[in-house]
Amino acid sequence: MTFEATPAAATSPATGAAPTLHLVDASVYVFRAWHSMPNEFVDADGWPTNAVHGFARFLLELLERTRPDHVVVAFDEALDTCFRNRLYPAYKANREPAPEELKRQFAHCRALCEAMGLTTLAHTDFEADDLIGSALHMARAHGFRGVIVSADKDLSQLLGEHDEQWDFARGQRWSAAGVPARHGVRADQIADYLALTGDAIDNIPGVPGIGAKTAAALLAHFGSLDALLARIDEVPYLSSIRGAARCAQQLRTHREQARLCRELATIALHAPCEPAVAPFRRGNACPHALRDVADRLRFGPLTRRRLHAACGVDFMPRATEAV
Repeated sequence: MTFEATPAAATSPATGAAPTLHLVDASVYVFRAWHSMPNEFVDADGWPTNAVHGFARFLLELLERTRPDHVVVAFDEALDTCFRNRLYPAYKANREPAPEELKRQFAHCRALCEAMGLTTLAHTDFEADDLIGSALHMARAHGFRGVIVSADKDLSQLLGEHDEQWDFARGQRWSAAGVPARHGVRADQIADYLALTGDAIDNIPGVPGIGAKTAAALLAHFGSLDALLARIDEVPYLSSIRGAARCAQQLRTHREQARLCRELATIALHAPCEPAVAPFRRGNACPHALRDVADRLRFGPLTRRRLHAACGVDFMPRATEAV
């Protein structure tokens, strides 16, 4: 698929709103489908495809509801080769490797997106979060706002004044102004917050003994991790912090660990997004590729009809075993 650069988009004269780029965190919805869809779908070779069918349903509903002209779908390929693993070898070391049947389904999901004319991003050095952040950063230079389609709290750090995050499954949307109510800190403080509390999901240790409430109170008072570390001597005198003296000692002892954890939790904005070009205009679907994917995954008539409606291309079914 070929991508062409487009000129900077103008603000809509009718609404005054900036044009929108939808940024989809594919892994969230592939994993959701993997765990929730019945294991009754198989591809032409007999491998399970329940996650692909669930992801396809999500993707089609998203396209039907939003009809986006600009969309990017980010996939994780940096499972143990991310730059964060070089900084901290234990990063995500607590996760079990994905089974082969799930790896195959991720590849199918990406092939489906590409056949539909959607920009896909994946990189062995950068995670999907980094690709989303970098794509959004690039699109802003073209006058775009972003809608991040994911429930992942880490991605809230990317929200600017005009952006939104959308938990599609729960039907919840929030802007940067809504982040404090959800996470207890501002959007721009998310990485500092995780540097203090750690993140068990990603195996980021944080500062021992500092929990969510303490971290939020510290950042509310000092504003940032840098300011907190520069003024540790003030911490024992904070009446709002339970065990303030002990907290100050932990911060002194684990000062460099906190900085490392912030680096691990900060989403990169410089990941390469080639060969796609911002602002990631949706391309034309490829009938032959779409037919091949639909046949290989044994999509049924309903899914094929929805693909036809969403992509505007005709492809004749050859296999209709699934519904």
